[in-house]
Amino acid sequence: MPKAVVVLASSNRDKLRELDSLFSPLGLEVLAGPSLGSLEVDETERTYVGNARLKARAWNGFTGLPALADDSGLEVQALGGAPGVLSARMGDDDAGRIAWLLEAMRGQRNRRACFVASLVLVAGDREWEATGVCWGMLTEEPRGEGGFGYDPLFIPDGETRTFAEMAGAEKARYSHRAKATRLLACRLDDPFVLQYLLDCNRTPLGGLDHESIP
Repeated sequence: MPKAVVVLASSNRDKLRELDSLFSPLGLEVLAGPSLGSLEVDETERTYVGNARLKARAWNGFTGLPALADDSGLEVQALGGAPGVLSARMGDDDAGRIAWLLEAMRGQRNRRACFVASLVLVAGDREWEATGVCWGMLTEEPRGEGGFGYDPLFIPDGETRTFAEMAGAEKARYSHRAKATRLLACRLDDPFVLQYLLDCNRTPLGGLDHESIP
């Protein structure tokens, strides 16, 4: 059975690898959008699903192929839910964002937090969406070399290790993105849906042809 190509509205290799491994069993192949062309999308919405929808619609229109986008963030109780949808903007890179959070949490006893991720898939005139949440605690110093973002500071409920100390398959048992993906997968796990996505691959609306994709 051929796989339907889905364009991911991100160049983040860790995110691409994580999503591709979770969607592959459904018969979907996830490609990084920037490998097909350049498109900038302003994330102007105030919700995760709103920003994900903006990006998925833009990449679907740009490539004519099914497009998948996510938006995610960390919500910290002691910070009133911040940084939330602004999580990726709290520093120039992961090290900067981790340093910001450690400073913001200095002296805080309540270290309860959750990761939230929303996924939106747009194909033709149809859209699917799902949101996953993972609760846990923040450490007082980074631990682990894996993962990305705030992973070295986050221990999910039921674990003693941070996301950055886990292998990818272990992280997928808990992660917000994996939960959202599983919810979305349930909505896509239908032969008629897969056929629809394959048909969208064959008849792209934009300037790219499925046959030209490397």
